[in-house]
Amino acid sequence: MTLGSSPHRRRRRVAGLVRWLGAALAAAALFGAGVAVGQALEDRPEAAKPVTSVATIKPWTQTNRITETRTVTVTTP
Repeated sequence: MTLGSSPHRRRRRVAGLVRWLGAALAAAALFGAGVAVGQALEDRPEAAKPVTSVATIKPWTQTNRITETRTVTVTTP
């Protein structure tokens, strides 16, 4: 007859404790990530109002060009 718990029970208890601690750490990390995302969304700047500029473009026509007439005379030898 032995006093205390057997090694097999002790392993189960340690494995259960490790699993519980791992789940608690994962939950804490997930909670921290959620808080960080929430703060990032809260701190973002508000969208600026759109700026509209209106400009009138005048069409360019070639009717105001100065025309010159040149005469070229070619003599054949």
